[in-house]
Order: sequence, then structure tokens, then C-alpha cells
Amino acid sequence: MNKTASIIITIAICIGIGIVFFMEPKNNPEFSNDQPIENVEIKDGIQYVTVYAKGGYSPSVSIAQAGIPTKLIVKTNKTYDCSSALVIKSIGYQKMLPQTGEEIIDLAIPEAGTMQGLCSMGMYNFTVDFI
Repeated sequence: MNKTASIIITIAICIGIGIVFFMEPKNNPEFSNDQPIENVEIKDGIQYVTVYAKGGYSPSVSIAQAGIPTKLIVKTNKTYDCSSALVIKSIGYQKMLPQTGEEIIDLAIPEAGTMQGLCSMGMYNFTVDFI
């Protein structure tokens, strides 16, 4: 095989790997980091912040109100990667999430500041900025 053919094959393999590992599925917009997501709502005096876990966390940044009772809802859908091992150090939370389902985490009444969640390996993270 000549040098040009080797280079072309190598580039094709790299492009293929990039498509497989870095593209979000088109049929699953709820796990896409580039789509605007309305993920904070207040119902009956309780604030709910929803984050999706699969190949990372989406959205990566949420903005919520400080000083009101808050619950974090983490949703999974066939999540088999390390984002299913959630750690929130500031509240002492560490748990394996269900592969498909949701976990509701009581954040009590958060003060102004930033709360960070991350996977157990530290590869993926998200923040909730309480203002």
C-alpha cells in the first residue's frame, strides 16, 4: 500500500470515529447539549431543575433561584456510561443512577452560588447557578 492510500484510510477512520463518538443521536433531542432546554420550573412553591445524563450532562449549565425549596431531577435513558455514576460533593451525594428512569434529589433551600455535579471519573460535569 502506498503512502497516499495509507493517509486517506487513516483520515477516513478518524472521521468515522469522530462521527460515532461525538455526534448526538438526531432522534433523541432531550440529550443534546446544543439545544436550548427549559429545564427549571416552579410548581406549588418547589423549584425543579431537570438534567439529562447520557454521554455527559445536558444542559451543562442551569440557572435557578436561590432561597426556595429545590429538587434536582436527573433523567436517564439507556445510560451505560460513567455519567450514570453521579457525584455532588457540596451535598455529599454519590449514587449510581438507574440506566433508564429518574432520580429526584432534594437540594433543600440552596443559597446563592454554584453547585456542581460530575461523574465519578470527573470526565463529565454540570453546574446549577443559584442566583
